[in-house]
Amino acid sequence: MPPELLHYRALGGVTGGPWRGVKAIARTGVLLLARRKFFWILYAFSLMIFLFYFFGQYLWVFLASHVQDALIRTGGVFGRLISPEALIKSLRDTMHLDGSAETFGDFIWTEGYIAVVILAFAGSVLVGNDFQHNSLPFYLSKPISRRHYIFGKCLAIAMLINCLTTIPAIGLFVEYGFIETWDYYYDNFGLFLGILAYGGAITISMSLLLLTTATWLRRTVPLVMVWTAIFVMARLVQRWLVDGIGLSPRWRLIDFWNDLYLFGMWCFGKDHRWLRPTNQEQPEYWEAAAAIVTVCLLCLLYLRRRVRAVEIIS
Repeated sequence: MPPELLHYRALGGVTGGPWRGVKAIARTGVLLLARRKFFWILYAFSLMIFLFYFFGQYLWVFLASHVQDALIRTGGVFGRLISPEALIKSLRDTMHLDGSAETFGDFIWTEGYIAVVILAFAGSVLVGNDFQHNSLPFYLSKPISRRHYIFGKCLAIAMLINCLTTIPAIGLFVEYGFIETWDYYYDNFGLFLGILAYGGAITISMSLLLLTTATWLRRTVPLVMVWTAIFVMARLVQRWLVDGIGLSPRWRLIDFWNDLYLFGMWCFGKDHRWLRPTNQEQPEYWEAAAAIVTVCLLCLLYLRRRVRAVEIIS
């Protein structure tokens, strides 16, 4: 039968390269997550954190520049009166709403917990189902290679992470320059570069770690349990080993989220002596960076071996 009678049409136009398939894979992954109500609930929590820092910076600047002599009552009618200087000092020491390195470090640190929870439930949707339902051979039967598939999935995860951490942090940086002075951008340009570096480290490491665990476990419940062990149990263990038993502070390197925090403070130019918590010792910055690079390399080796094991249907 002629092809015209089968309602086939000739392929016209300019064909795209395999990297266009990367964008298609990323777009499909993001749309799959956008259809989940649980994703939007967690995203609403992250938006609340952003609004807290957004309006908190306005409060900081207002108190620092307008309120001088009047006393402020806290805790309602029966609360105590405090001076604006005391309130400003409290905001600076506890919440770090002064546009400094601690402001953006604490913001990305806090938003990262929401991102970790979202990624724990998104791993099976983005990657695990491809292995569980044998969808990966369909992708690899197209004119794309294994690296294009990995890049596409990493791009979808990167879009999710940056919408929760890096992009809102840049928004806070721009906002503080508007409400303070234009010299803030020039004097703190290093903070802007630190935000990009910190967000890039979180994006690359978390994307590879999620792809690795999702291809290994595939299902949502085991994936959530493993991520709980990585980001919750590891913190409890390192505190018990260092603070409880008194071992070397290098044992804190098993806490991967703390490693990312140390790398971020390194990018912000924070003095190692003033890291939080101030009464506890932390590993050196280069040791945390080495731990992150090691985890990323191990994830790449596992992904290369796991994806190469899939048979391609030509």
